[in-house]
Amino acid sequence: MLKKLLLACVCVAVLASAGSGLWVWQGLQGLKKPVVLEEPLLFDVPQGSSFIEVVGRLEAEGLVSDRLWLRLYGRLEPEQTRIKAGQYEFLDGMSPRDMIGVMVSGDTKHWYVQFIEGWTFKDMRAALAQAERLQKITGEWTSEQVMAAVGAEGEHPEGRFFPDTYAFTSSETDLDLLKRAFNRMETVLAEEWAAREEGLPYDNPYEALIMASIVERETGAPHEREQVAGVFVRRLQKGMRLQTDPTVIYGMGDSYQGRIGRKDLRTHTPYNTYRINGLPPTPIALPGREAIHAALHPDDGDALYFVARGDGTHKFSRTLAEHQKAVREFQLNRREDYRSSPAPKNSDSDEDAG
Repeated sequence: MLKKLLLACVCVAVLASAGSGLWVWQGLQGLKKPVVLEEPLLFDVPQGSSFIEVVGRLEAEGLVSDRLWLRLYGRLEPEQTRIKAGQYEFLDGMSPRDMIGVMVSGDTKHWYVQFIEGWTFKDMRAALAQAERLQKITGEWTSEQVMAAVGAEGEHPEGRFFPDTYAFTSSETDLDLLKRAFNRMETVLAEEWAAREEGLPYDNPYEALIMASIVERETGAPHEREQVAGVFVRRLQKGMRLQTDPTVIYGMGDSYQGRIGRKDLRTHTPYNTYRINGLPPTPIALPGREAIHAALHPDDGDALYFVARGDGTHKFSRTLAEHQKAVREFQLNRREDYRSSPAPKNSDSDEDAG
């Protein structure tokens, strides 16, 4: 009788143990099941948050039915408790274990802001002001304050930031991106300057940057950059004025309304290259690497003039007579679908380069 009782007890214990083991196994397996989300969910992990705190919030958000299983999972896999602070994006179909894995890897959610080639510093700051999830601390700063903060106190901001697409997290600020763009331009300019051709009419990398910004604004056709740069380089070498519309437009500031008149070409500003000799005092836009490369590797042709064809490209000419003929063909008798890239053109002077 006693043997039967002991046998029964053993059987009950074995069954209970097996049942408990099955229960635990099922609970842990449940952490692999996909969670249904109608839309991506942003989940914040503040600095200093513990694994237990995060697990409790996952339960509160309905991402796990019972925190017990995640706590047990953490006991069994201690390395999976080393969650990093940040903002994470959880997508439909992710399991609780997937979510933990994302937080352990520190794969935080990123947003993006783009600075376009040919933009001005003003355009770039406007893009930063509109960027979602980006912490804004420079919104009310002057240009001088921005330049001091990026490590270039007293320097002009135009053209000093590299145009590109920049990823950022919710913990970053607009100043962080400004510093990254500034440092990136410093690096690119130094690399291109080190590999420049000989005999160029620049005394320093900054003058090359000024030229690159003009090239960037003069053409949106990539294959023309070296040709445009070649025209301007030869004009500088011959002592000719650059006579390029984008510099005039920049000097006009907010008064520019889409068209340049004779009065604008005659008005003296530091940027009116119809009236000043050499380069303007600063860049006029954000040049990309290709424009910088073109400014430092201009073509070796003999053209001294160019005029917009109306299809986004230009007609290049060696002599003033050829150029005047091209102006009559493409400017004075414009086709209905005429366009000039990237800025509207109006060549009121027969001797302009472009």
